[in-house]
Amino acid sequence: MYLPRALIAKLYLHLQNTRHPLSPPVLVLVALEPDALCACRILTRLFKHDYIPHKIQPVAGYADLERVGRELVVPMTEAAGGAGGVVVCLGVGGMADLGTVLGLEQEEGADGGAGAGEGAQAFGKVEVWVVDSHRPWNLSNVFGGFPLEPETEEARTFAARAPVGVKDGCIERAYRPGKGGIVVFDDGDIEEGLAKEREAYLALVDMPDVEDDGEDLGDSSDDDDDDQDDDESDHDEGKRAVKSARAGQKRKSWDFLDEDSEEDDDRPRQRRRSNSSSPIPDPPRRPAQRGLISLRDDPVFSSDGVEPPTAAQPPRAPSARTLRRRLLRLRRKHESVLRDYYRLGTSYSEPISSMMYSLASELGREDNDLLWLAIVGVTSMELYGRSSAGIALLRDEVRRLNPPEVGNGRVLPENTGIIPTTARSPEDTSIRLSPEPKFLLIRHWSLYDSMLHSPYLFSRLKTWSESGLKRLHKLLAKMGVSLVQCKQSYAHMDMMLKRELRTKLLKYASLYNLDELIPSIDTDGKDRGGAKDGWGFVRSWGWRATLSAQDVGVVIGALLEVGKDATSSSSSSSDPTSTPASQLPASAGADAAPSEEWVPRFWQAYDALEDIEALKAGLPTAQLLHRAIFATGTAILKKRQISHLRAFRMCVVKDAVARGPDAALFCHPGALTKLALWIGEALAEQEREATGGRLALGGRGTPLVVASLDEKRGVYVVEEEEDEDVTNQRGYGLNRFGIAFQDVVSETKARVRIDSFEHCVVEVKKEDLGAFLESLSMKAVVG
Repeated sequence: MYLPRALIAKLYLHLQNTRHPLSPPVLVLVALEPDALCACRILTRLFKHDYIPHKIQPVAGYADLERVGRELVVPMTEAAGGAGGVVVCLGVGGMADLGTVLGLEQEEGADGGAGAGEGAQAFGKVEVWVVDSHRPWNLSNVFGGFPLEPETEEARTFAARAPVGVKDGCIERAYRPGKGGIVVFDDGDIEEGLAKEREAYLALVDMPDVEDDGEDLGDSSDDDDDDQDDDESDHDEGKRAVKSARAGQKRKSWDFLDEDSEEDDDRPRQRRRSNSSSPIPDPPRRPAQRGLISLRDDPVFSSDGVEPPTAAQPPRAPSARTLRRRLLRLRRKHESVLRDYYRLGTSYSEPISSMMYSLASELGREDNDLLWLAIVGVTSMELYGRSSAGIALLRDEVRRLNPPEVGNGRVLPENTGIIPTTARSPEDTSIRLSPEPKFLLIRHWSLYDSMLHSPYLFSRLKTWSESGLKRLHKLLAKMGVSLVQCKQSYAHMDMMLKRELRTKLLKYASLYNLDELIPSIDTDGKDRGGAKDGWGFVRSWGWRATLSAQDVGVVIGALLEVGKDATSSSSSSSDPTSTPASQLPASAGADAAPSEEWVPRFWQAYDALEDIEALKAGLPTAQLLHRAIFATGTAILKKRQISHLRAFRMCVVKDAVARGPDAALFCHPGALTKLALWIGEALAEQEREATGGRLALGGRGTPLVVASLDEKRGVYVVEEEEDEDVTNQRGYGLNRFGIAFQDVVSETKARVRIDSFEHCVVEVKKEDLGAFLESLSMKAVVG
C-alpha cells in the first residue's frame, strides 16, 4: 500500500503519539549511498527530537537484506514472540517484494493452509516504511502489502478485504496503523503515473488461475464459433482448470528464474540466489477461500461485460472453452501492462533526502541543519549521474531560512562571481548560493588540480591526452595565470586573480567548448527574480571551514566507497540515541565479504556528515579516489582498452591499466559508476564531434559496460553506464541494461549475482566473464 504525498506525516505522527520508553526501537535499514545516508541523518534527528528510540542497520545489498530480515525483522513479529514495530527502509528494497524478502509473508505452499496474507499471521504487526528513489516500484509493495481482513459474503475480493482506510492500495485519512504491512512513501509518481498498472494489478490479484499453454486466442469473435462445439466435457475441463490461489501467496516476485525448475536445481546455490534482485515479478495471485468457481457465475466473464438480453427465452450460457479463452485473453492483457512497466528499465525519482526534508517541513521542524543534509543528498545524486530533481525548491528554502544581509549597502562577493571560501563571521553557519564553476574540490585543491580532475573538463578538453593537457595549459596562459600560480592552493592564491577568474573564464570558455563551465549571474550583481539557475550551495562552519554541497557529496561518497586508511569500528557512531545494529555475526561466504568491508565505511561517512573535523579529514580520501579515476580513465582511453561490441562498448579495468593498487578501488559499485561516467562522457563527446553534433547534448551515445576484478573474491564487478539525462514520466536517467543483465542470467550458465540495489551492477565469477559478455553482446538494447 502507498502513502500519498499529501499525508506524508500521518504515520510519523501516529508513531510519535504511541511511543513510550518500553516500546521496541524503530529499525532503520539504510543503503550504502550518500543520499540514503543524508535521509537517515534527517530522520534520526526527528527521532531524537521526539525521544523515539531507534537502531540503524546499514545494508549492502539483497543478500544482506535477507540476512537482516531473518535476524532482525522476523524476531519482531508476534509469531516469533515479538511485539511488532516499525522498520524504515531508506533506499532499500523498493524494487523487491519486501514481504517475502524480509520474511513477513510466507511463500506459496509454505504452510499448506491459509494464505500468508491472512489476518494477524501476515506481517505480525510489523510495519515497513519504504522510502526509495529507485524505479520501477515492485507493485506488490505498492498495491498490496497488507494483511487481509477475513472473507465475508460482502467482502470477497482482494480490494474489499483491505484494512479500513485503504482503497485500491492507497492509504486514506481513516487508516489506523497497528496491524503491520508494507507502506510505500509516494513522491507523487504513483498517483500521477501508475493508474493503468494499478487497474491491471488489482484485476489480476482477483483473477482465477488458469493454465496458459500459449495457444493463439484470436479475437473475441472466435468465441461464437467455439460455442457451437460446446459439450459437457468442455464444461468439466473448464471447471478443473479454474482454481483459486490463496490470498497473499505470491510467487517470489523478486526471483527471475523459477527455483523449482529442473534446470535450476542443477545449478550452484550462488546462481539461484543471484537473481533475487530482479524487478520483474510474476503476476499477483488472487485471494483465497473462494474455492472452485464457475466462470458462468462471474458477470465479468459471462458476457464480456454486456448485460444479457431480457427476452423470455434466456440465452444459452457460453461454453467452458469460451469462458476460459475470455479469461486468458483478459489475463494476458493485464499481464502485458505489468510486464511493460517492469521492462521499461530502471530509473530514479525524487531523492529520498528530499522526501525526508518534506516530512520535516510537514512537522514544522525544518532548519538549516536538515536543509543542508537534503541539499547534500540531492547534490550527491547529481554526482552519480542520477536525479537533480528538487534543486530549484531547495534554492527557495535557502532564501527563506537564510535571509540576505541588508542595510549595509555592500554587494556580497558571490553576487559578483567570486567563489566564497570563508565565513562572514566566527559564528556564521548560514547556507548561501554560490556561482560554482564545474571544477572539483576547488577550495581544497590547487586551481590546476581542480581543473585537471574535473569530469566536465576531462571530456571537453580531452585532458587524458597530451594534446588535451596542452589545451588546458593554453587556456590558463590566455587567462594570464602561470603554472606556478595555479598549482598553489586556491585558498592562498592572489586575491586579485581570484576576483578576475570568472571574467577570464567567460572570455575564453567558448573557444574551448566550455560554455557551461560557470553559471550566469546578473551583470550588476543583483538577484533578479531570485532564480540563480545553475548556482550551487555553500555552507560555513565559522572560521573552521567553508565547503560547497558538492565538496561534501564528493567526500561522503569517497568515505563510503574507499574509506579511511585506518578503518574504525563499525559502531563508531557517537550518536547517543541510536544503537548501531552492525555487531551482527556476518554470514559466511562471498555474500558477507562486501558488507564486512563496506559497513565500517558507512559509520565513517555517517559521523562526517555532522562532524566538520571528520569531514575535513576525509578530503584526502576524496582526492585519492579522484586521482585514481583520472589516472584509470586516462590509461584506458590512451591505451585504447575499449572494445566495440554489438550493442555496447566494453572495457575491463586491469592492474596494468589502472597502475597497480588503483584497481582495487573500483570493486565498489559507487566508485565504478563514477569511473564509468567519466569514460562515458568522454566517449559521448567524441561521438558528438564525429557526428557533427548530431548526438543530442547530454546524451550518452553508445552504452558503456565497465568491469573491475575483485581479486579477494574472484569476481568481476560489472557496471553499465547508459544515462539518459532527461526526465520523463517514469523517472530520471532511464537505464535498460538491468533488464539485459537479467535476461543473460536466465539464459546462460554463467555464475552471476545481481545483489546491488543498482540493477545495472552485477557480479560475475572470474572464469565466467567471457561467456557472460559474449551473451550480453547479442542483446540489442532497444530504445
